Amino acid sequence: MGGNPPGISLCRTGEIGQDWSGVELGEEIPWDWGDVGLEGSLRSEPCQIAGIPQDLDCVGSGDLLPLIWIPRIRRGMRLPGAMRLVRFRGTGGGEPRLGLEEAPGGDLVDLSTAEPALPRSMRAFLERGRGGLAAARRVLESGGHRVPRSSVQLLAPVGDPEKVICVGLNYRDHCLEQGISVPREPIIFSKFPSAIAGPFDDIVHPQESTEVDWEVELAAVIGTKGRHIQASALDHVVGYTVANDISARDWQMRRNGRQWLLGKTFDTFCPLGPALVTKEAVADVHNLGIRCSVNGQVMQDSSTSQLIFRLPKLIAWVSQFVTLVPGDILLTGTPRGVGVFRNPPVFLKRGDEVRCEIEELGTICNRVV
Repeated sequence: MGGNPPGISLCRTGEIGQDWSGVELGEEIPWDWGDVGLEGSLRSEPCQIAGIPQDLDCVGSGDLLPLIWIPRIRRGMRLPGAMRLVRFRGTGGGEPRLGLEEAPGGDLVDLSTAEPALPRSMRAFLERGRGGLAAARRVLESGGHRVPRSSVQLLAPVGDPEKVICVGLNYRDHCLEQGISVPREPIIFSKFPSAIAGPFDDIVHPQESTEVDWEVELAAVIGTKGRHIQASALDHVVGYTVANDISARDWQMRRNGRQWLLGKTFDTFCPLGPALVTKEAVADVHNLGIRCSVNGQVMQDSSTSQLIFRLPKLIAWVSQFVTLVPGDILLTGTPRGVGVFRNPPVFLKRGDEVRCEIEELGTICNRVV
């Protein structure tokens, strides 16, 4: 069969994986659950095995099971459940609507028109759980309700989260540029949801600050409620988006008792977008290129492989203190290259254009006004 064969194979669990290229239908082969590239999702949820619902937690080492073939996720591969959810409005205004990108940077599918019973808030949509996501997939596959990208204004994919949770000093290279030790536990702070801006909205430079800085960040969006989460933490994540954790360094580092909140939460200090990319569309969230440029000059260029505390650890840590709910946004930290630690320091000024990009997720671009 070779390649990415469809259908059912007889596989043995609990052993080391191998090259799948020569696998034939019904052949007995070693199978390593970690090798399928779907971190955590197959272990904890009931799945269809040969058309029969099974709970994979009950599978023992060496058990023989007829399995529906699941290929390794590769970059650019579109697996079931892979979607790019957006919020938008027409260029003439109107109420925000939910939609889907057909492809990165491509035209949209108007989910709100196709399924008018669905909420128009992304947070409320995510609260619908699998039912809402299944409806979105049906609309995407239907081939209808297309909207030219040029006729819409993209909004932040989640505009009304209950919480915007942030992590400080979470990239090794960012710690090195400051000459400080790697933290022993995650450093958590927050932004108010009122800081959220769209992927191409203006960043308003506050009169109260002279040290406004950039921070490109990977943001995870919670899809399933949880508290004291330990096992299968990524099952609580619906997807990812690009964030810019704009920061007023004077207020963060010297004012307000050196509490970070005020310096992080001025209006428009959290651009997000362009889409909420479901986790099924991302090959390896901990190995994505991440970069930021200002006026075309690359300032940050790193990889999420530099994360000190990865998403499962962050979700487990944060959920000790608060209940995570659908729509909550978790900014995971920024790599080296921010303005404040340059020599001499560089800060944003009105008229600057800031471009943040994460591989597989997309690009946001905001002008400072």
